[in-house]
Amino acid sequence: MWHDRLRNQPLIVRAVWTVLGLAFVVALFTARWSLAFVSIATFGLSLLPVLFQSRFGIHLPVRFFAGIVIFVFATIFLGEAFDFYNRFWWWDVALHGGSALGFGLIGFLFVFMLFEGDRYAAPAWAIAFVSFCFALSIGTIWEIFEFGMDQVFGMNMQKTGLVDTMWDLIVDTVGAGFGAMVGFFYLKRLELGGLTGLLQEFVEKNRRFFQKFRR
Repeated sequence: MWHDRLRNQPLIVRAVWTVLGLAFVVALFTARWSLAFVSIATFGLSLLPVLFQSRFGIHLPVRFFAGIVIFVFATIFLGEAFDFYNRFWWWDVALHGGSALGFGLIGFLFVFMLFEGDRYAAPAWAIAFVSFCFALSIGTIWEIFEFGMDQVFGMNMQKTGLVDTMWDLIVDTVGAGFGAMVGFFYLKRLELGGLTGLLQEFVEKNRRFFQKFRR
C-alpha cells in the first residue's frame, strides 16, 4: 500500500523527493552534516501525510498532498538550508500566508466533518468563523514556539523581534480569513477559483465522514 501511494504521487512531489535525495547524498560525500540532516528531516516530514492517510483512513486530494510537500520543502529545505528567508524578504510572508490559508481550509473541513457534512447544522458564517479561529490559533502557537526557541536556545527565529511577530500575525490573519471565506463560499454553493473545488474533491473522496452531505 505504501509503495502504491508513493508511486502514484504527482511529478512535482517526486521531483521534490529526488532533489532531497540528491542533496542528502551530496551532503554525505562533502561532509556537510547540517545539510544532510535538513534533507532527511524534510523528506521525513513530507511523508507524514502518507502516514496520516494510512493511519486514519482519510484520502487527501492530490493537489492537497502536493501543496503540503511543497510547503515543507520551501519552509525547511529552502528556507533554512539555503537561507531563503534572508535572501528574499517576501519568502516568510508568502509561507505564512500560504500556511494560514491551508489551515483555514483544514479547519473548515474539520468542523464540517463534525457535522457529518450537514450544510444546515449551523450558519455558514459560524462554520467559517470557527475555521478562521482554528487557522489563526495555529499561527499564534507557531509564534509562541519561535519566541520559546529564541529565549531558550538563543536562536533568531523572530528575526526583528516584535515587528517580525506582528507582521507574521497580520499575514496569518489575512490568510486565515481567506481560507474561511473559501469555506463560506463552498457552503453557499459559490465558486472561488479552484479552492472550492478542492474542498469538494476532499468531501467526495471521504464520503464516510460526510454522510449527511447533499450537493
